[in-house]
Amino acid sequence: MNDPYAFIENGSVTSPKGFKAAGVAAGLKRSGAADLALIYSDVPANFAAAFTSCVFAAAPVLLGRERAATQETLRAVVINSGNANACTGRNGMERAREMCVLTARELGIEPEAVLVSSTGRIGVQLPMAIIAGGIKKAAAALDYASGAAAAAAIMTTDTVPKSAAVEIELSTGKVTVGAMSKGAGMIAPGLRVPHATMLCYIATDAVITNALLRDLIRRGVENSFNRITIDGDMSTNDTCVILANGLSGAEVKAGSKDAEIFYQALQTLLQQLAREMVMDGEGATKFVTVYIENAPNEAAARACAEAVANSLLCKTAWFGSDPNWGRIVAALGYAGVDFDPGLVNIYYDNQAVVINGGDAGTPEKELAEILRKREFSITVNMNAGPAKYWVWTCDISYEYVKINAEYHT
Repeated sequence: MNDPYAFIENGSVTSPKGFKAAGVAAGLKRSGAADLALIYSDVPANFAAAFTSCVFAAAPVLLGRERAATQETLRAVVINSGNANACTGRNGMERAREMCVLTARELGIEPEAVLVSSTGRIGVQLPMAIIAGGIKKAAAALDYASGAAAAAAIMTTDTVPKSAAVEIELSTGKVTVGAMSKGAGMIAPGLRVPHATMLCYIATDAVITNALLRDLIRRGVENSFNRITIDGDMSTNDTCVILANGLSGAEVKAGSKDAEIFYQALQTLLQQLAREMVMDGEGATKFVTVYIENAPNEAAARACAEAVANSLLCKTAWFGSDPNWGRIVAALGYAGVDFDPGLVNIYYDNQAVVINGGDAGTPEKELAEILRKREFSITVNMNAGPAKYWVWTCDISYEYVKINAEYHT
């Protein structure tokens, strides 16, 4: 049986019906690269959002939480890179609201129908003259085929834009889901619903209620963006938004088979973007999947997986293709989980590394060959219960240090 959904070649946030986008150079980046994006729905769109759980949440996040709590629909999302508008106090909030007003004026809609996001350097006030010019320019450039341009405009230390879309066959008709994201460093999202940076914008032409969208985005981020870590640092600006304008006419009802098909397609799309973010991690040379199996419970499995995935000693060993498994067992040991180390088995891909808490006897040369690959997995069998968890992560290289030592958007 064929899958009820498939990726669209060169798909983007504008692949669904009725969505336009633009990506322009406003002048926020000294490089002159594109730095302001706009997404627009031809009709009011239902929506749901997830935001960073960082206490130092940026002004756009605070305003976004307000929108999620008070608005039923949105028409537009405006995103600037090059400046995070974080830790900017009352002025920052006023400028986030002004971005909505400026965007609404250009589009002929209400300011409350606009969501704003920012990414870039923290602690610097937005230069509103530049922002205003960029918004005017982006509104004039809106197009049904400009999803790729919008994805490029939200990049900071990313090396490639990240876009994808899927087409889904439902019992009520065909729907499309498109998305764009950015993020290469300061990635360990911890997104909550609702409430250098991970940003993701999802558009669909399906007919879906806000309540179902909230459930879909909650489940989706838990199985994608909340399972990735590049450097263990959570941003002040992390945001994930889904818009549903209903222009396909195909309805997705809560509790239906269509709803589960839609969710599986959405999860696949979000996991694709999450994977691309890790692959594009600042200076990353290795993509690593950490599996924890047979843990006492899911919380324990997650704690162990994240301890290994965020360990600087593990990450630097992976960069050097050093099969030093002692760093993995040390990370497991300080994860705060009660287990019997004498029962633990560890594998690099399918090759035994540790058996019953001790050296499996596999020659280090063979293990090093596995770690030289661009992608490999680390599986930890705790033999302590029924639970499991996985995390995607990467190594830490010289280039990561260079990027973050010299970072200044």
